Amino acid sequence: MNIFGAKITGTVVLMQKNVLDVNSITSVEGILDTSLGGVISIVDTLSSFLGFSVAFQLISATKPDSSGKGKVGNTAYLKGIIDNLPTLGDKQNAFKIEFDYDSNFGIPGAFYIKNYMSNEFLLLSLTLEDIPNVGTIHFVCNSWIYNAKNYQSDRIFFANNTYLPSKTPGPLVYYRDLELKNLRGNGTGERKEWERIYDYDVYNDLGDPDKGVEYARPVLGGSSTYPYPRRGRTGRKPTKTDPNTESRSDNFYIPRDEAFGHLKSSDFLAYGIKSISQDVIPALKSVFDINFTPIEFDSFEEVHDLYEGGIKLPTDVIKQITPLPVVNELLRTDGEQFLKFPVPKVVQVSKSAWMTDVEFAREILAGVNPGLIRCLQEFPPKSKLDSGVYGDHTSTITKEQIEPNLDGLTIDEAIQQKKVFILDDHDAIFPYLRRINSTNSKAYATRTILYLKSDGTLKPLAIELSLPHPEGDQYGAISKVYLPAIEGVQSYIWLLAKAYVIVNDSNVHQLISHWLNTHAVVEPFVIATNRQLSVLHPIYKLLFPHYRDTMNINALARNQLINAGGIIEQTFLPSKYAMEISSVIYKDWVFTDQALPSDLIKRGMAIADASSPNGVRLVIEDYPYAMDGLEIWGAINTWVQDYVSLYYTSDDTVKGDLELQQWWKELVEVGHGDKKDEPWWPQMQTLQDLIQTCTTLIWTASALHASVNFGQYPYGGFILNRPTLSRRLMPEEGSPEYDELVKNPERAYLRTVTPKFQTLIDLSVIEILSRHASDEYYLGNRDSAEFWTSDVYALEAFKKFGNKLAEIEGILIQRNNDVNLRNRVGPVTMPYTLLYPTSEAGLTFRGIPNSISI
Repeated sequence: MNIFGAKITGTVVLMQKNVLDVNSITSVEGILDTSLGGVISIVDTLSSFLGFSVAFQLISATKPDSSGKGKVGNTAYLKGIIDNLPTLGDKQNAFKIEFDYDSNFGIPGAFYIKNYMSNEFLLLSLTLEDIPNVGTIHFVCNSWIYNAKNYQSDRIFFANNTYLPSKTPGPLVYYRDLELKNLRGNGTGERKEWERIYDYDVYNDLGDPDKGVEYARPVLGGSSTYPYPRRGRTGRKPTKTDPNTESRSDNFYIPRDEAFGHLKSSDFLAYGIKSISQDVIPALKSVFDINFTPIEFDSFEEVHDLYEGGIKLPTDVIKQITPLPVVNELLRTDGEQFLKFPVPKVVQVSKSAWMTDVEFAREILAGVNPGLIRCLQEFPPKSKLDSGVYGDHTSTITKEQIEPNLDGLTIDEAIQQKKVFILDDHDAIFPYLRRINSTNSKAYATRTILYLKSDGTLKPLAIELSLPHPEGDQYGAISKVYLPAIEGVQSYIWLLAKAYVIVNDSNVHQLISHWLNTHAVVEPFVIATNRQLSVLHPIYKLLFPHYRDTMNINALARNQLINAGGIIEQTFLPSKYAMEISSVIYKDWVFTDQALPSDLIKRGMAIADASSPNGVRLVIEDYPYAMDGLEIWGAINTWVQDYVSLYYTSDDTVKGDLELQQWWKELVEVGHGDKKDEPWWPQMQTLQDLIQTCTTLIWTASALHASVNFGQYPYGGFILNRPTLSRRLMPEEGSPEYDELVKNPERAYLRTVTPKFQTLIDLSVIEILSRHASDEYYLGNRDSAEFWTSDVYALEAFKKFGNKLAEIEGILIQRNNDVNLRNRVGPVTMPYTLLYPTSEAGLTFRGIPNSISI
């Protein structure tokens, strides 16, 4: 080929292999101050990349060979190390490379790579310089390259150009199709570490029946009884006890490029969860087993001591857990005998403001679960439970109980004026109450009625607590209504009533708002996108940043958090029924309702209004989550519309995109296959279908997840504010528990909610979940920001998106300084910042990462 002896010069950037060892990680911010090559001794040295260790071949995008495929050039190898590349990132290495070139080769559009070394490496990019009539060509790779013998087909990467399938240069069509075929695999066999195959499976990996019948769990997905989104397939063998349950392993497969392993801050946070599950929890349990510390808190002040003085632990336990970086960096010890937690934001200014009705109601609008409140449409509230199975579950709250607090309105007038609201956790938990209450947990189905005051704040009017009828479910519920009180024992009864509501809200938050509605429902999109949309596809490039680390954190959750006997089952109310309940809730999941305007309208929290921004007008104007969320939604929608319109000029373009149509078909029929027959799925036949779908998906993976995730420790780190368990029913007058409530109300409250051991677990986990990694990419930014596409118009649209988000952040800051917006700060003096687009690393109570990465 080298007729004229011409050369193309290039730069290859990569990162050497490391073995992610949580015991080697020393800091959240920097993690390691050594080079990646220093982590273990067996990795290849930089010099070993030279010579014939790594081979490259360019592929032409404009000149086909005799079979119509792009010409493949001569093999080239890395030639020398570049030490002074100004754009080189931390722990990245750059190498020179030269390719033979002549005019008959045309313009490079892809390349093959082969690794002949024993260890894998992370290929970041290839940049070609001075291509005749073109200039510079960028290849953004970000992929692990294993020894070539591990691959059935050579690894291929494409230049950062963007093509609809029908616009793909002819010589690249074969390679585009081949890469997608490789990513889909054949659906058989157990997946291997180095593979990049994306495939679907049901949630049959939560249980571990080989450990005992108490660890058996139903398969979620694939049935009408337990429908569920699909997860990534691993192909592990079934358990010995149950052929329908997949065997478990600490080394779980996910497609290699979805895995952590760059030894960045995100690795630390994710593997901190594993460290807590496998190391910290057993160590802490031993402390309670030997009665070194009381199993109960005796006062509210003792809870505060977790942050101010710490909890005393035996010396041997401290020695056991102190070397763990998760303890050193997150939980903190004084080097002696005390384990200490950071002060949660909710009690940084006032130790008692959390107890007020104003704060209780404010957190329904601006807390960690702000998407459940509904505008009340009828009174009394009714149930959607099957009356043939569960009897009559109409609320027992009466007009006489609430009308005295409606500022002279009747209940019908207040409903008509949209001033009455409900937090309804009745139907979600009631079918499981009898089973939950047969354990050490004791809970109620709850309904809370709230009234919108003239100053824009809400006040709770009544709380209904319901239990199953002792004679059977068909007889309905036994319910009791509690009203606000500010003095004497009744004030603590009211505080307990609110606690039962918050326990339900905390559990619904973890299972539904957080796990199901973000983590679980997005994973099928990740799989379908990688299987059906080429990296050259404009929609792949649009959605890719919003998938980062999601499959990995979900796999880690199935392994440590939501599995049988995992952290969620140990510390949250539904225990072994937790995931089963989320499956039941998924029956009512509607993708189109994930769009914020649609969600607000459905809940009666907004009215459709074409003259208002984003087409809706809020019923409660000072609704921080909705106010700020609509700003972010609007910015995402505009960005998606600007970008999509660059490639799709009409509805026919959408219909004629074969990759897009197959992507959507597989997503609906397989990824969310248990709901494939629902009538609400977009048909993906119009430009608007595509824009709305992509906007909804990006909103879900970024802003929606941020709003329900990063406030967990700031609000819930003080366990009295957001307890996760209730262990006793409401004390009845004349009982010993009631007498205790009269004599020592704080102790009685503490004996009812989350005990000390579970509190320590909760705090340890939610502090990690509430942290931002130092390598996080936030909405409006992305990895390889200048080179993710060669399309200058797309880059301009993305810059416009980033500028709009910066403008929005300024608007949100101004709102938090507006004293008339009382729900934004509240009695706890805690401005609502969860939807500020940007953040620094750590526990910040702000920032919208692109993806569900923790």
